[in-house]
Amino acid sequence: MPKIDPAKIWSLNYRLLMSVITSVTPDIAKLGLETKELFVLAEIEAHPHPAELAALLSMPKPSITVYVKRLEAAGLLRREIDAEDLRRHRLILTPAGRKTMARGLALLSDAFASRLGRLSTAQQAVLTALLEKLS
Repeated sequence: MPKIDPAKIWSLNYRLLMSVITSVTPDIAKLGLETKELFVLAEIEAHPHPAELAALLSMPKPSITVYVKRLEAAGLLRREIDAEDLRRHRLILTPAGRKTMARGLALLSDAFASRLGRLSTAQQAVLTALLEKLS
């Protein structure tokens, strides 16, 4: 049995994800978003504080600040003072932000589904189980 190279597995996974993201970038741009802004919108409900978003998305805090300002100016989110900690802002998706996020995530999902379609149903089930085990 050949030796398994974890770096190669990581590289293949990264290339797959980047290929999917790259394939939908023009359509995400038609929504008025950069791809990273879509990822910010997608995580706001679970992680409503900018510092949490930066850590979760492995982005510098100043980048999150820029994205938040642009998304706020576009009417896709709003900032409020956090009632539990008056020093922090809480981010809230607007209805337009929720709609735009859903469209963008659908684009990513459809592109990834097309890649998954290269696998049989049984292979997709195995992949799912393996990814769940690694997560």
